[in-house]
Formats: sequence, structure tokens, C-alpha cells
Amino acid sequence: MPRYALKVEYQGEPFAGWQRQKELPSVQGAIEAALSKLQPGAHTIAAAGRTDAGVHALGQVAHCDLEKDWDPFRLSEALNYHLKPLPVAILQAARVADDWHARFSAIERQYLFRILIRRAPATHDKGQVWQIGHPLDVAAMQAGADMLIGRHDFTTFRSSICQAASPVKTLDELRVEQVQRFSGPEVHFHVRARSFLHNQVRSFVGTLERVGAGAWTPQDVRDALEAADRAACGPVCPPQGLYLARVGYPDPVFD
Repeated sequence: MPRYALKVEYQGEPFAGWQRQKELPSVQGAIEAALSKLQPGAHTIAAAGRTDAGVHALGQVAHCDLEKDWDPFRLSEALNYHLKPLPVAILQAARVADDWHARFSAIERQYLFRILIRRAPATHDKGQVWQIGHPLDVAAMQAGADMLIGRHDFTTFRSSICQAASPVKTLDELRVEQVQRFSGPEVHFHVRARSFLHNQVRSFVGTLERVGAGAWTPQDVRDALEAADRAACGPVCPPQGLYLARVGYPDPVFD
């Protein structure tokens, strides 16, 4: 059976997350339902990462097996037709080796988190950003972020329901920048690693927001990390500003 990689974009707001769930809408379930229109029967697809409820994707990657040898462009077009009107789009499809796996073949994942700083309620970006009404010190947040880069025991920044075998991970990048948009100033967090613990990125951002607001110092971030205690973590920020931006593989899959 030919195997295809799918590059997927979606808004997470109407879904209970990526993973298929009984009686709840999911991104996985939506794509599998679209696949069943092309090839009758049950389908099971695998993804590079299982995003939580309300989390978005700019470049999620999944794979599926089909009986028919599809032209990748026609496959993406057909799936997009059957996904309407859901906020899910197949940006690209590509034929891959039979042993290629969206999750296990990945060597890197990149996340983006957006904070919108303004008092007036968000309209166009509602559900797409974490909105706060006070200024943030980007330099202080970057100083705190620098404490987290490298290989560490990230127990402090790990959800209590995380199923990972070990809390030890290597964080390759945690970059904070301010971006001026028409809707107002935003702070973006660019986070990159081979893999992440459950709620790790949202724990980072929630903690660093406290640094930016002046309630924590950068040294407090290091102290929290070294405590290896979930109770030492700052607040976990809401999901709506989080995007799975890119998944990296040893050999490029898409154009």
C-alpha cells in the first residue's frame, strides 16, 4: 500500500485536540473521515505530535496508507474538498517510503507561541493568541529563556499526566522576540527541540510571562528548573496562542 505524508494546517479552537476521541471532534478524526470518502473503510493516520485542545498547527505532519497510487497534488486537493468547511487544510502531500513514519522519523519539532499585548478585546485574532493587557520586558524574558536551553531534567515544566519515559530533554532553541502587527504589539516565542514533554512549551511561556511582567527574575527560572518539582513552575498559559509550526526530518519531505 502506498504511503503518503501530509502537511497539515489547522485551527485548534473547534477541536478537542489532534487525537481521535469518541463523540468529540478531533483533527485526526476529520482527516480520517475525509480519507474514507476517497477509500471506503476505516483509516488510522499517525502524526508527528498530538496537539492538545485549542492548539493550532501551521505545519503538522501525518502519514496515511492508501490502496490507490495517488498523484500527491490530487490527493491533497481531494482531501481538502472533503474537509470543508472545517478549519483544516492539507498544504501538501508527498509519496514516502513504506517504513517512513510521521512521528518516529522526525528529528525536530518547532513551536510558535503568540502573545498579543493590548487592552481592547481581540477580534480577528480571537482564539489565535493569548491576550494580556500589560507590557512585557522581552530582554528579561530572553534572559530567563536562556536558563532553559540545553539538556536538563525538565520535571518542573512537565505536566503531571505526562507519559514520557524520562523528564530529561534537550532544548535547542527558546527565542523571544517582539513583533509589531496592525492589531498591536505581539511577543513571539520560538521553541525548537527533537521532542517535548506534555505541556512543556505552555509551562515555559507561562513562567516567562511572569518574568516579563516583573513578578519573577531570570534567576527564578533557573531556580525553578533546578528544583525539578512541578510545584515550582509558574502558571501554565492557555493553549490558544500555541502553534506546531514545523516538523523536521533527515531528508526533506515536502518542496
